[in-house]
Amino acid sequence: MIKTDFNIRINGEPFHCTQLMTVYDLLSYLGVDCDVNIIEYNHHILDLNKLKLVLLKESDEIEIITLVGGG
Repeated sequence: MIKTDFNIRINGEPFHCTQLMTVYDLLSYLGVDCDVNIIEYNHHILDLNKLKLVLLKESDEIEIITLVGGG
């Protein structure tokens, strides 16, 4: 049985999940644009296809990295 009420960390901050979802579902819920951000899941960078396949579970860590250019 998969636990559907669990805690993860997003950019080091606690986040409580109340349903089973993929990394992509979570990012969509948060309004994160996956085309302009790099997503790290448990210290591994995920491409867009993987975001839609990986199910979140207790104690997962998500880092949302935004690249900023300058000159």
